[in-house]
Amino acid sequence: MTLAALAGKHLDLLSAPFTLPRSRVLVFRSPSGDGVRVHTSEYEKRLSECRVLDSIVVTDASGAVLPVADVLPGRVRFGSPRSLSEEVPTSYSRSLSEGAPATETKRGEVSDPEATLTFADAASLSLGGAPGTRVRLERPDGSVEEHPLDGGIRLHVAADRSVTVVPGDHEEALAATAEIWDDWFAKCPIVRDDLQEMTAFCWWVLGANIVELPSLGDARAIVPSKIGYVGLWQWDAYFIAVGLRHGDPDLAREQLDIAFRFPSADGQLPDVVHELGVLATSEDLPLGDRENLRRAGSQIADPSAPVPLTKPPLAAWALRKVLSAGGGDPEWVRTQLARVIASQDWWFAASDLDHDGMPEYGHPYSSGLDDSPIFDGPLPTAAPDLGAYLVRQDLEIADLLARYEPDADVTRFRERAARTQELLLRMWSAEEERFLAYGGGAIPGASTGAAGKTLLSDTVVGLMPLLTGTLPAPVAEALRAAVDDASRFALEYGLPTVAASDPDFSPERMWRGPIWVNTSMLVAEGLEASGWPERARELREKTVALVIHGGGPHEYFNPRTGLKAERATTAFGWSAALFIDLAVGLSG
Repeated sequence: MTLAALAGKHLDLLSAPFTLPRSRVLVFRSPSGDGVRVHTSEYEKRLSECRVLDSIVVTDASGAVLPVADVLPGRVRFGSPRSLSEEVPTSYSRSLSEGAPATETKRGEVSDPEATLTFADAASLSLGGAPGTRVRLERPDGSVEEHPLDGGIRLHVAADRSVTVVPGDHEEALAATAEIWDDWFAKCPIVRDDLQEMTAFCWWVLGANIVELPSLGDARAIVPSKIGYVGLWQWDAYFIAVGLRHGDPDLAREQLDIAFRFPSADGQLPDVVHELGVLATSEDLPLGDRENLRRAGSQIADPSAPVPLTKPPLAAWALRKVLSAGGGDPEWVRTQLARVIASQDWWFAASDLDHDGMPEYGHPYSSGLDDSPIFDGPLPTAAPDLGAYLVRQDLEIADLLARYEPDADVTRFRERAARTQELLLRMWSAEEERFLAYGGGAIPGASTGAAGKTLLSDTVVGLMPLLTGTLPAPVAEALRAAVDDASRFALEYGLPTVAASDPDFSPERMWRGPIWVNTSMLVAEGLEASGWPERARELREKTVALVIHGGGPHEYFNPRTGLKAERATTAFGWSAALFIDLAVGLSG
């Protein structure tokens, strides 16, 4: 079975729609089950606001409805379900194990499907069928029309979501779409047999989530999800690039290039690059986001002055990992590295809001963990994960400079990392045996006076200092013990974002308990950096097992069931990319 066919086993047109790289058109099953519906994918708009066709129903010569029979990345087939041979050219067949011969498939072994739907181009769908088949289209205004499918028709979706129906060469469209997906799957990493099917589906997720951002010309951004997250979020871009490097390092570098392309004058990187511009301060927040913050009672919903919005400093970490895959012109690297350094300097110059030497999160959105209980106290928030990322980033910068600018003086980065780690260790509570966050900013022993409000919630952010790899042995041991504690973080399905024993634990609420692939991956990396490679491998194995058990790379998972949390987005970009990264690492 080809990699595309393995991915197709997960294309249910519910959690995973039918789409094409660079397209904004999405095809889902109709609620009635008798056909499909079509939407566009747009920044900060719900699917209900982006209706193109409420129904596409295919009928045979007798007028009977042909249901969706099966789906592959390149086409949807309507008709009676039956076993099909792979309908791909031999030249695109691919072995799933090194050294094994490619399997041959022959066209014509099975009679043509009754009808198929595919893409004619990024903005057009193509339909074709056997003689007598017809298609019934229902538009959002309630109007209905029918067309014969003989020879094929093309449904062109305009910018205003209107649809024009014209004749089209359906066989040509099928071949062109198949070639796009065949080329994409030719880059899919080959991994351990038990991980290959999900890796193929995750590779499909990354390809399916490629969009064009008009303001950037031909730039290809992989968005977190075409269902609800249509933009390049800075943190997502890092995680996506880390997984993407294993099959398409050029596209991985492109994600970082977009994320780094629009720094402010003082070096801050924006939270989001989207089709209308960037989101870099609270003034740029969409109205819906502000309304959500107000409903949650957030003190930051209507700040008196704009609050910068960014994401945690993992830029150098991501750059180093992507460069490990090869390629990358040295001049390009030096350009990106200069932007990363400016961003790191911004954290210390502009986000140390109480001037005690330890930067803080000025807004929950800048943490990436928006709903974490560490933000239940007053803002700004001094958090141990931020301290750990800053230590790690200064060390990464020093190492990258030594490689790409050997004459550069890296002393200030290593010295700043040491100072930041000293401040980070002040956030360690010997009484609680964990790192704590502080609402209001100031940490214990800070020069600014009394510490801020102590936030006792036992969360995953308190495990991130493992990433430094240089914690005192008793502190590192206590964190490893927390990871192994079945009452706290060692749950059956993986590592929750809030300890199960904590009063704030909620198995369904965003960052207040559900398992996220990115935090699990970072803690595993921290365990390895701190001297426990086997324990790190165990957590990685548990994380990939969770994604397989849960049915796909969802945004986050219920830690009690191991299934998709009710409100989590499906086919989520960073979950897919990091599954691939973990699968490759576990297959070595």
